[in-house]
Amino acid sequence: MRTRSGERFSKTVRITADEVTRFAHASGDDNPIHHDAGYARTTRIGRVIASGAHTSSLLMAHTAAHFSRSGPMLGLDFSFRFKRPVFVDQEVRMDWLVVGVRSSTRLRGDVVDLRGRMVSECGTTVVGARGRVLLKDSL
Repeated sequence: MRTRSGERFSKTVRITADEVTRFAHASGDDNPIHHDAGYARTTRIGRVIASGAHTSSLLMAHTAAHFSRSGPMLGLDFSFRFKRPVFVDQEVRMDWLVVGVRSSTRLRGDVVDLRGRMVSECGTTVVGARGRVLLKDSL
């Protein structure tokens, strides 16, 4: 078994304006709140923010980077709750906790249940997450 219940892993990243703009455009999200500071100032949020697709991608990628270091893995499913905006030029910490591991003969590997979150610089959870990944000996 490559992981166990109770395992935690975290990573801190800075959300830059350039990355937010590039991700929004690359993913087809033309909402100006993700790239137009003038427009963003006219909204109740008041600043450019990262898209939900961007923040959820960072969280999923963190699980892939973590588990693939020790062998093949596949994402099975993820869900997200967007609780607060993620502003540009902000550091966020991504935390994941393994809450369960079970062997699956049908999938030929270990199914890992996860709970995660993205936390702002001031300690507020901005995105909540749940995930399930499959750890395999070989693909």
